[in-house]
Amino acid sequence: MMQPEFSTGLLDRLPPVRGRTTENAPLAGITWFRVGGPAEVMFRPADRDDLVSFIRAKPGDVPVTMLGIGSNLMVRDGGIPGVVIRLGDGFADVTFDGEVVTAGAGAHDVHVAILCRNKGVAGLEFLSGIPGTIGGALAMNAGAYGAEMSDVVLSAEALDSDGEVHVLDLAALGFTYRHVAVPSDWLFLSARMQGVPGAREEIAQRMREISAARRTSQPIRARTGGSTFKNPPGARAWELIDAAGCRGLARGGAKVSEIHCNFLINTGDATAADLEGLGEEVRDRVRDHCGVELDWEIRRIGEAA
Repeated sequence: MMQPEFSTGLLDRLPPVRGRTTENAPLAGITWFRVGGPAEVMFRPADRDDLVSFIRAKPGDVPVTMLGIGSNLMVRDGGIPGVVIRLGDGFADVTFDGEVVTAGAGAHDVHVAILCRNKGVAGLEFLSGIPGTIGGALAMNAGAYGAEMSDVVLSAEALDSDGEVHVLDLAALGFTYRHVAVPSDWLFLSARMQGVPGAREEIAQRMREISAARRTSQPIRARTGGSTFKNPPGARAWELIDAAGCRGLARGGAKVSEIHCNFLINTGDATAADLEGLGEEVRDRVRDHCGVELDWEIRRIGEAA
């Protein structure tokens, strides 16, 4: 499928930055599904001050979208209008104050878990099972293997749409299942998390167990976006999907994984429309089978082609 392009001259309306800006930046190659159109403008800020200055100076009508490593994400085939921000090394610092861990929003979850292991800080091993960044984990109260962000976060920094930085404690974050009570146009900058003292080998063993569980129960080598739907109250999404006869269901190049049927996979030539359409078909079949409405866990953004 020929990739669309934006031709609005948006770059000329944006303030000067020290980081990098790119028009019609391809996104499919950096999302785990390997689908989707371009970003109208991609901005990679040099550091925190560069990002804050940009948000304060940009035109108010220009939308901004934060993009991590593209793991729990589906970019639609028409691409993302406005500015897509991708955080780099300037936002990936991880520091320790005893068992309190401060991590930048661009730090990879698994990297934070490894550093905690090396420091003998336990309680954050679950991050090794979440393929994403700390910013993305905050934005959806990510969790796996018996723990989630709300169990460890003490506070987080977030940048509002006017460029003001807020320090939010646990109550202000308002975590619920796969949700945070922060305006959707705020951008997370960092998180402070509470660990506990632990033996390095015990921490390493727990991380090995998580890695083994992922390898055996999830299609981690496929082009996938992770868990597709949230678990409904008192039920597991994959069991409902399986009971509705959706395991292996396909549409175009998209398919429901036969390893774990709460995962959609791109078998090689899927479009975002194939994947999203298949997901909606799964939701319809589950609703018809048992009356349960599945909610998307994967973040779907951008415009249809």
